Amino acid sequence: MAVFHYQIKDENVTVEQLLRDHWQAGKKTVHEMRMTKSVKDVTGQPLDWRTPLPQGTELVFEVPHTASAYAVVSSTNLSILFEDEHIIAVLKPRGIATHPDGPGETGTLINQVLGYVKESGGDYAEHIHRLDKGTAGAILVAKHPIAKAMFDRLIEQNAITRKYMAEVDGYVKRPKGTIKLPIGRDRHHPTRRRISLTGQSAVTHFKVIERKEHTSIVEAELETGRTHQIRVHLAHLGHPVTGDTLYEGTETEDRNYRLTATSLSFVHPITTERITIDVNEK
Repeated sequence: MAVFHYQIKDENVTVEQLLRDHWQAGKKTVHEMRMTKSVKDVTGQPLDWRTPLPQGTELVFEVPHTASAYAVVSSTNLSILFEDEHIIAVLKPRGIATHPDGPGETGTLINQVLGYVKESGGDYAEHIHRLDKGTAGAILVAKHPIAKAMFDRLIEQNAITRKYMAEVDGYVKRPKGTIKLPIGRDRHHPTRRRISLTGQSAVTHFKVIERKEHTSIVEAELETGRTHQIRVHLAHLGHPVTGDTLYEGTETEDRNYRLTATSLSFVHPITTERITIDVNEK
């Protein structure tokens, strides 16, 4: 069971309003918490869900037990970028998947994160977004179902700023720009994506950081989060990510492509703090 404290920030808010309207925590979770009297005051007494509470009231939430079903593996090599009662930000190495594609799979990042959570007495770890197997960088993981619902909504609303650094083939002439081209599946390849008028809308902002002899360093910021979005958009410009042979990029010696999720920035939906996570500060 996840337990966390919260201080009411507005005047005369009820527990019902906080969970259902402000946090939109999910009908199932809210119903379970109401039935089990899971919201209490600091003395441990259950609170009436319809009684308006004064600003500054401290609440204790006992989130109903929900266990993640992933296999647990050692978290020895896990790199933690940020952690609080609600989320963990971890550094995903290049070459491993974010999460399993099938039952019993153990070689993914989320298996390690669940191992880390278990060591602290928890049993819930669910990714909020994902990175391609070949992409390194920061990933957010929820530590309880309420956080999962709230951060999923931030992703849907494009309220989490996600920046990447890419080395791309060639000399990028434009110093900066925005690519607004929809992305869909490539009917002729099982994993490849392509620009498609019938695809999902996709927006990528980019700016050139450095130009080298044969490649350029580009910072990209996602406004949407489609599969392979940066890779597809930059390849469409004629500058595929170096090493990304799926999109005609020049092959590298280690056969990895040069794309890293460098930072995440958002207003924390529970604490209301502005959080910025930078992998370069680790």
